[in-house]
Amino acid sequence: MLGDCHAHMIMDGINYRSAVALHRHGVCEDAVRKHLCACRDAGVLFVRDGGDGSGVSKFAKELALEYGIEYRTPVFAIHKKGHYGGIVGYPFETWAEYRALIQRAKEEGADFIKIMVSGILDFAHAETLTEEGLSKEEIQYMIHAAHDAGMAVMAHCNGDTTCFLTLEAGTDSLEHGFFMSEDTLHLLAEKRTPWFPTLAPVGNLLGCGRFPDEEVKKNLELQTERVKRAASLHACIGLGSDAGAYLVPHGQGTIDEYEYLKRAQVPDQTLLETEKRIRRIFKRA
Repeated sequence: MLGDCHAHMIMDGINYRSAVALHRHGVCEDAVRKHLCACRDAGVLFVRDGGDGSGVSKFAKELALEYGIEYRTPVFAIHKKGHYGGIVGYPFETWAEYRALIQRAKEEGADFIKIMVSGILDFAHAETLTEEGLSKEEIQYMIHAAHDAGMAVMAHCNGDTTCFLTLEAGTDSLEHGFFMSEDTLHLLAEKRTPWFPTLAPVGNLLGCGRFPDEEVKKNLELQTERVKRAASLHACIGLGSDAGAYLVPHGQGTIDEYEYLKRAQVPDQTLLETEKRIRRIFKRA
């Protein structure tokens, strides 16, 4: 089984608020062990976490070897204050504060830096985001400052313009990447940047009743077509399920993501090669 290159051990795939509440007074070991066990039982022996503000991914890394799992984490994600990202990390207002968070992550044992440069999908309305992305200058600074600190960058990013700018600025991986245009897909392929299109958090919503199925289906079909096109361009596409997200349980969510990627005609060899790159690049020296 392939590894999962985008997961959140703090989440449980059922209810974000209740999952986070378990760790309100310190990391809940039982919850972390349950998720690690689910990964192991599904054959997922490599996990790259997207971070959280409660120390869960850091603790999970400490336990992971007991389950035969190689684990990488940014410890927490970093976002600009007033923008999306509070559910997985900490905000900054000034560049001095941003650099201080990079240093804090390094001191806490981060393997890489996770940044948030856009909103998420508005699942009730196809082809719509909750907010637009940051500016070119902001994205460039965030990526370059992390690189200057000797850290690889995992970038949460959606929207065509924001994805183009993030790729152009040299991110080491692109997460989600919904609504990319033909030009941006060509840049993705040219840059050889690992892309994790996280189809499962969308596709697994079908039939659940939480959002209109017709809107969910449009987003799923659009992203699937973009993945097919990227695969035809020989882009670096990888398996990252966003495990822990709603209806994407640890272990099974990874299996689900693999099936979506196969429907999008992504070769196993591409997935394997992309995972190898992630293992190499997103590893603290």
